[in-house]
Amino acid sequence: MAGVRIKNLTKRYGNVIAVNDLSIEIKDEELMVLLGPSGCGKTTVLRCIAGLETPDKGDIHIGDRSVVAIPPKDRDVAMVFQSYALYPHMKVFDNIALPLKLRKHPKEEIAKRVKETAELLKIGHLLDRRPGHLSGGEKQRVALGRAIIREPKVFLMDEPLSNLDAKLRVYMRAELKRLQKELGITTIFVTHDQAEGMSMADRIAVMNDGELQQIGSPDDIYVQPINTFVGGFIGSPPMNFVDCSFVERKNAQLDAGIFTFAVSDDVRRIVKAKATSSELMLGVRPEDIMLDRKGKSPESIEANVYVVEPLGSEIITSLKVGENLIKAKTPPDSEFQIGEKVWVTFNKDKMHLFDRKTGRSIV
Repeated sequence: MAGVRIKNLTKRYGNVIAVNDLSIEIKDEELMVLLGPSGCGKTTVLRCIAGLETPDKGDIHIGDRSVVAIPPKDRDVAMVFQSYALYPHMKVFDNIALPLKLRKHPKEEIAKRVKETAELLKIGHLLDRRPGHLSGGEKQRVALGRAIIREPKVFLMDEPLSNLDAKLRVYMRAELKRLQKELGITTIFVTHDQAEGMSMADRIAVMNDGELQQIGSPDDIYVQPINTFVGGFIGSPPMNFVDCSFVERKNAQLDAGIFTFAVSDDVRRIVKAKATSSELMLGVRPEDIMLDRKGKSPESIEANVYVVEPLGSEIITSLKVGENLIKAKTPPDSEFQIGEKVWVTFNKDKMHLFDRKTGRSIV
C-alpha cells in the first residue's frame, strides 16, 4: 500500500487551465474524495495520477517514487470508470480475470483469486453471465472486482456511482466505504455529489475552477467552510447568504437593511482585523433557522412562506425575507402554509460571516 503526494500540479488544454498549481497529500489507506462541480478539474487530476494525461508542471509520487515519467501500466494503480468499461463479449469471470491473464498468472491462481474477489463483492453467482445480462449495480461490482484483483497500491474511482438509481447509489456508497476499509487500499474518489462525498470520505478536497478551495474532514468543511463557494456547495440545501454591512453605532451591528443584529466585541475585533471593507455576507445553514408564528425573540425577523417541500423526515421551507429567499429545515409536523407570515430567528452561535469582496470566511 502507499500514499499519494501531488505537488504543484498544473494541466492545460490550450488556453484553458484545467488544474492550477494543485498540491494534496493522500495518506496511506485513506479514502480521499475530490469534490466539486462539473469542469472543476477533479477528473483531470485522477487521469494525471493514472498516467492517462501528462501534467504540464508539477510532480506526483505514489509511495516513495515519482510516477510522472512512468507508463500507466507500471504505476500500480487501478481505475474504476463511470462507464464501468466492461467487455460485453466476455463473461463476468473473464472480465474480472483479465488483469491477471495479461500478466500471465497461472490458471489455478487466476481461478482462486477470481472466486475470492467475487465472494467479497457478493457476485459469485454471476461469474457465467455476460455484462448485458447484469443490472447497473452488478456491472459496477464487476468493474470493482477487476480493479481489486490486481491488488494495486491505489484505487482511482471516477464517479463510479453516477449511473445508478438513487436507492442503489446510497446502498453502494456504504458498500464501497466498507470495502475500502476492509481492503485498506488508498483510494481517491471523484464525485460532484456532495452527499456522496460527505458520507464516504476520510477527508474531502473541494475544488473549483481547477484550484483547491479547502481540504479537511467532512465535519471540518461543513462546520468551518473557508469561503462562500465551499459554504454554498456543501450541504443540502446549501448555506443561505444575505448581504449585510458592518456598522458601529452605539454598538457593533450587522445591517442587512430589513434587519440588524448586534454582534459581540470579539466579532467586532475579528471583522475589523480581517475584512477588506464593511461589506460582508452573512451565512446561515437551513438547520440553524427557527420559525414561529409569534416573534418570540427580540431579534426575530418577519418573513413570508414562499414554498413548502415535505421530505418525510423534515420539511424544507423557503421564505421571503425582504428581497432575500432563504431556506429553513423544519420538523415534519410543522404546518406552515404558502403565503403565511412567520418569524425567523437565526442561531447566532452558528452564523458565519464572509468578506463580500473576496468571499473568504471571517467568522
